[in-house]
Amino acid sequence: MIVYKSEAEIEMMRKSSQIVARILSELKQMIRPGLETRELDLYAESRARELGAIPAFKGYRGYPASLCVSINEEIVHGIPSSRRLKEGDIVSLDFGVVYEGFYGDAALTVPVGKVSEQALRLIEVAEKAFFSGLSELKAGNRLSDVSAAIQKEVEAAGFSVIRAFVGHGIGRSLHEEPQVPNFGLPGHGPKLKKGLTLAIEPMIAAGNWEIEILEDGWTAVTRDRSLSAHYEHTVALTDRGVEILTLDSGNASWLNVGSRANA
Repeated sequence: MIVYKSEAEIEMMRKSSQIVARILSELKQMIRPGLETRELDLYAESRARELGAIPAFKGYRGYPASLCVSINEEIVHGIPSSRRLKEGDIVSLDFGVVYEGFYGDAALTVPVGKVSEQALRLIEVAEKAFFSGLSELKAGNRLSDVSAAIQKEVEAAGFSVIRAFVGHGIGRSLHEEPQVPNFGLPGHGPKLKKGLTLAIEPMIAAGNWEIEILEDGWTAVTRDRSLSAHYEHTVALTDRGVEILTLDSGNASWLNVGSRANA
């Protein structure tokens, strides 16, 4: 069952989402060769609590950290540790909080120092695919229109869409209905309407889309060990159009989605 949100509820989600946006922006500035990934996790948790929020991931289904840090071939759910970032790595940071009963969730992939041209393209395509999907998030469309647009963007660039993980509804729970695959044919699924709040999150690979889960029970990697990138925002469909709630832009959180998607 999809839970559509009122304007008041979306306003609460703005607050949690802007905490996520601020912390991810600060984490991005910390990225450098030699940094232990657990330093990022400690910072994210401390900062969230300082801002009055609770990290959403810590303890969720047994996950042991507040931040997911996934490096190179790691797709999602990488557990922070004493591992140090290296020049040429790419690192995905996935973070969420709950604030006054409402969740925000976002992710981005960051280069560590100088990286390969392919790595930069992969990061760029993950972001571009998100905006292509978002351009289809409008009243009257079907949910799979979003999915199909993401897949088309990714595959046109010569990359593949991870199929084992999907985006999701979000609000009073971290994961709500509906699921939002990053692949599929257009014209299917529920009709989109005002009050829908989603975490849309393309996860893509430079090689094949098949995955493996490592022995820690959490870290998902590409089976062929090709590079992977992840880009995610919490968004809302309102009377005024689409709002990216986790966009780090101060009060200017509105976006001309169509022009960005076609840029």
